[in-house]
Amino acid sequence: MRYGQALRDEIAAEGTTPLIGVHDMYAASIAAGHYNGLFVSGFGFAASYYGLPDIGFIAWPDMAAFVERLRGAFPRHHLLVDIDDGYGDPEVACHVVQRLERAGASGVILEDQKRPRRCGHADGKLVLPLEEYLEKLDLVLASRTDLLVVARTDATEEDDILRRAAALAETDADVVLVDGVRSVDRLRRIRQVIGAKPLLFNQIAGGKSPRLSLTELTELGVDLAIYSTPCLFAAHRAMETAMAELKYTDGRLPATGDTGGEVGVKEATELLARNISRHHPAHQAVPA
Repeated sequence: MRYGQALRDEIAAEGTTPLIGVHDMYAASIAAGHYNGLFVSGFGFAASYYGLPDIGFIAWPDMAAFVERLRGAFPRHHLLVDIDDGYGDPEVACHVVQRLERAGASGVILEDQKRPRRCGHADGKLVLPLEEYLEKLDLVLASRTDLLVVARTDATEEDDILRRAAALAETDADVVLVDGVRSVDRLRRIRQVIGAKPLLFNQIAGGKSPRLSLTELTELGVDLAIYSTPCLFAAHRAMETAMAELKYTDGRLPATGDTGGEVGVKEATELLARNISRHHPAHQAVPA
């Protein structure tokens, strides 16, 4: 299957295509039941795998191994992967892209930050000189075959944002992302300067960008939306609540299944069994 082309076709269709951020296999198992597109967020992976903030700790072999597990469980879902700055110099970035394409990734996002890098919605971001980033991007583009590539800028000043967005739109990258867009008006200006190139918008709870519906994003000309952390933050809140309740009940577990509303062994096992059954011909449909 040509995963990159399948995602291109989805983006080209009417409306804004949503991709849901997943931080581990369990979260992906839940999200895959509702959406046919998954996003591997650097923020979520750093939090889940290392227990660390998104400030450059991810090692590419760890990310590649996670993507291989995801593709094994979700053979027909779109799978976009955040590769930060490519984890090093251009040669490393090209190697990572080739490895992820062989693992079955649909696409990657490559940013123009320089080290120390950080979450796109954090303060204090530093960006590479535009020409230096474009050289890395061109090498990455030349190293892929079918993989979709999103060119991302983390510029924060208005003139620099528009200059870089226009330059990225002139490359062979499939999609442009300006991360941390602070207003709808700025999003409209970005849409205008990149012309016909597909545009991606990143939404993260508590981030710098406005909270917009898919209908609103479509009206603004956004082709692809990534939701970086809904599963991670929902899990955070639910686990805090579960621990508080367990302490309050003196360690008595809640009722599950037919006698209560909580998830138990039966429900969890049924969820995870779908990651096996998706490989069988009778269970090959994905959510609309």
